[in-house]
Amino acid sequence: MTGLQLLPIPGIPEVRPGDDLGALVADGALASVGLLDGDVVVVTQKVVSKAENALVAIDPTDPHAHRRLVAGQSRRILRRRGDLVISETHHGYVCANAGIDVSNVEPGTAALLPEDSDRSARRLRDVFVHRYGIACGVIVSDTFGRPWRRGVTDVALGSAGIRPILDLRGTNDALGRELAVTEVGLVDELAGAADLVMGKSSGIAAAIVRGVEPAWLDVSDLDVDGVVPNIVRSPAEDLFR
Repeated sequence: MTGLQLLPIPGIPEVRPGDDLGALVADGALASVGLLDGDVVVVTQKVVSKAENALVAIDPTDPHAHRRLVAGQSRRILRRRGDLVISETHHGYVCANAGIDVSNVEPGTAALLPEDSDRSARRLRDVFVHRYGIACGVIVSDTFGRPWRRGVTDVALGSAGIRPILDLRGTNDALGRELAVTEVGLVDELAGAADLVMGKSSGIAAAIVRGVEPAWLDVSDLDVDGVVPNIVRSPAEDLFR
């Protein structure tokens, strides 16, 4: 690998329910930084939720409205401290307030997580591959907090056409010792990197990571592509649930 480029995609218009998000992202990329075979396109959850109409009206004057909405989007509540709720969503994600967000949406509206972010990523990739003829990976990203560490970072909610995990078990480290447990959260690392050029208030809804290892885009030996089947831990594997 010679290095990665992080390229924001400017000019994507305000996304509305029913918009062809794949075309908006592809056209924005082709008009600015280009879109090449082997690129990884990272798209924020917020615009995916808007395009898929995962939006609900919420009464900002009702102090209990947000709590009811979180409960409805959660499989179970894990922790509660004041207005902060840590819950397990129906998708299996463990996150604050079931991933519900009221930023960058119309007042009186809340954005829910996409129903199936892996499926959303596959649909976007299908547009890039079949309509534009460009073979690339896709990541749907969102901002998560982290236990034991301050600060938020973007992680992958869904992916398509790129290995979610880089499994290094059985390979050797720099000193020749065999690695027994090392699995790199590849799509999470790329999502966090892409967020550095998208930001939280810039209005940039997508970015390209260019220069990834071609082997990372080979998912032919995976039983199932995507984040949920490959990254999300089941409660049986989680020491804290």
